[in-house]
Amino acid sequence: MQLDLTKMLAKIKDSQWALADIDWDAPGRELVTENAELYPKLKAFMADLMWIEHVGARGFAAMAKKAPTEELREIYRYFHAEEQKHANAEMALMKRWGMLDDADTLPEPNINIRLVVEWLDTYSDQMPLSVLGSVIPMLEITLDGALCKFLLDTVDDPVCHAAFEKINADEARHLGVDFHVLEMLGHGPLYRQGLEFVAKLLDPRLMIGIASYLPLLNKMRDNLVKLGLKEEKLYEAIRKYERVGGTPGGRRNPWFQLISRQGRWVIDRANWAYHVPVDALVKLTARIPASALPAVPTWVKQLTWKPAA
Repeated sequence: MQLDLTKMLAKIKDSQWALADIDWDAPGRELVTENAELYPKLKAFMADLMWIEHVGARGFAAMAKKAPTEELREIYRYFHAEEQKHANAEMALMKRWGMLDDADTLPEPNINIRLVVEWLDTYSDQMPLSVLGSVIPMLEITLDGALCKFLLDTVDDPVCHAAFEKINADEARHLGVDFHVLEMLGHGPLYRQGLEFVAKLLDPRLMIGIASYLPLLNKMRDNLVKLGLKEEKLYEAIRKYERVGGTPGGRRNPWFQLISRQGRWVIDRANWAYHVPVDALVKLTARIPASALPAVPTWVKQLTWKPAA
């Protein structure tokens, strides 16, 4: 997927918005707060969604340091800021719906998201663009895409739809650049890509990241099913990664091949050789006590639901 990055950067700059552009006090909050069946499920869902924005934000921050051109580095810096803004907007919705226990307290994520954020904060700056540029599109198109689609199909509050109209426009630009870079990463001699792939795959730091990433998809699948979303919706998003990214250049990228294959394993519920150990990891990580988790990264605490942000 080839893009004119000069035009894309100009479009990104022209499309900036702020939380203050949305009327957070507009009518409609009762469509959520007075829905006794939806409300408790939505509270946990919004906390997960807000934290998933951190996954993208931290990934883009690392990619900005690895990008081969100043133009792409600037695009990634904008994307980093936009993901944090999306998290702010989702916190503002939680504030609107009375879901924040304290004005200055961040909602708790599920443990699997927390572990991925911790890995990104610790190791992402040490990962090459080939790894980050291949996995971030999968996370954005599956977790972000499937979750946002569910939210808009489920919640009638017009303010929620107004916020996500802006968020989804940003995400469309993110994915456009994501798949452009995925194609770009497939260029170059195959033997060199293969050697770099094997060398990085054996890196213990990446092994830790994979061990955090695999149970995340299965955990989010289980959470979506509990909320009433058919898991097929998540699987459609996973298939989209392979379909859109499967350009000639994309198919030459060993990381795209690995991530696509893993996506097919996630979709195939009959593949017990994959799902039994990964579901076991989900159960194992669920037993980690909060006291054993590292402190929340300090940059997370910069988030705020306040419209002035």
